[in-house]
Amino acid sequence: MHLLGRDRFRAKDFEITDLPLEIPGLDLAFEGYRIIQITDLHVGHWLSPERLAGVVDLINQQTPDLVVITGDFVSYVLQGVVDEMIASFRRLQPKEATLAILGNHDHWMGAENLRQIFAQCGIIELANAVYTLRRGEARLYIAGLDDITVGAHDLEGLLAQLPVDAPAILLAHEPDYADVSAQTGRFALQLSGHSHGGQIVLPKIGAAIRGPGFFKYPKGLYQVGAMQLYTNRGIGTHVFRLRYNCPPEIALITLKRS
Repeated sequence: MHLLGRDRFRAKDFEITDLPLEIPGLDLAFEGYRIIQITDLHVGHWLSPERLAGVVDLINQQTPDLVVITGDFVSYVLQGVVDEMIASFRRLQPKEATLAILGNHDHWMGAENLRQIFAQCGIIELANAVYTLRRGEARLYIAGLDDITVGAHDLEGLLAQLPVDAPAILLAHEPDYADVSAQTGRFALQLSGHSHGGQIVLPKIGAAIRGPGFFKYPKGLYQVGAMQLYTNRGIGTHVFRLRYNCPPEIALITLKRS
């Protein structure tokens, strides 16, 4: 059982998931490329600034090439945590960049508030936009879809920006959207959050808490058509400060050629 309301950071509370994934068409230049995914921080209401600082330390220890954050930075409050969030995010040390999309809670709190935070700490938001990773002549595309729950997503517009000469990874907050994104045939992998892994995972039942956007794919690795989907259990919590058999997660994804 994980009680996450206390302010004190303990590394043992967090699980680092080692996830080697084969990406069809991946150029040799990106073999072994390391991506850290975190999601659903819910800073302030359910995650203290001190614990966020500790999470950043854990991320930096993994020496990632890229950090991606797949939404829900906050829950219902920003007052009193903005300065600490900026200070922590500024300490992220990926070799390439930190990319992010917004979740439903971020939009409910005001997307521009989060965008101002991003601007002050070097986070690149992908709001229906594409980021190109380059290694020599090789390319790998990271596509970010704005939040589906609030209707901010534009898959058609995103696809119009996406070149077809190299593989693409999709960041989408809601995992069940994989049933739509996989049909495009354009994404090798979708990275999502939103579900918190169910927060409570019971024997023979699995994720006990499911809701809109995470009924079908609440946690872990799935194959959806030709596309892989990974639903990260997230860092924070929602509704109550408790996880059972569902520790908070930092995913370390290592890309492999298929």
